[in-house]
Amino acid sequence: MNEHEILDKLRELGSEHNRKGMARFGINTARALGVGMAAMRPLARELKREHELAQALWDTQVHEARILACLIDDPKQATRAQLERWVVDLDSWDLTDQFCNKLVVKRPFAWELAVNWAAREEEFVRRAGFSLMAQLAVHHKAAPDEDFLPLLELVEGASEDERNFVKKAVNWALRQIGKRSPALRVAAVDTARRLVVRPSKSARWIARDALRELDPA
Repeated sequence: MNEHEILDKLRELGSEHNRKGMARFGINTARALGVGMAAMRPLARELKREHELAQALWDTQVHEARILACLIDDPKQATRAQLERWVVDLDSWDLTDQFCNKLVVKRPFAWELAVNWAAREEEFVRRAGFSLMAQLAVHHKAAPDEDFLPLLELVEGASEDERNFVKKAVNWALRQIGKRSPALRVAAVDTARRLVVRPSKSARWIARDALRELDPA
């Protein structure tokens, strides 16, 4: 199938009912067809890895087509320049997280991108930075604890960003890093305890939510 045939297929799978459901979960449906992940995963398996098709799907600007692009792109062929182009197109939390989880985290320069994107001001670029940190904590199992300590500093630095999709990603990164090892749990809990006394509502929310998981006693 080419990108036009895939768009026709996505239109068949989509519905206004699903679009409304997506909107209730905070997904940007401005360019969405209302197709859930349960329907897109089998389609992605059918299409298999195809780098050029992924580029064409992304260029359609359709929400589900872009998620599908993340699912079928070949991470080994995804260049830094491509990922830098794609990250500025992000406009919804679900697309951001699929982009990070299915594609970016699999590249050796993912660590650098996480740091760079976390420092950016654009809402979903910054979310991508912290979403990627959470994914690194899950997937890069051989990384030493020391590699994650600078990321906790970035978590602390961004904790006062009041934007909902950013603060949730900052919280996610803090919790996932804290769950990697006993030593990182201590470091993450210490970070949260510093945040919980800040005047920022965002920092306090991030801290309290993380402490409920990492230090429930």
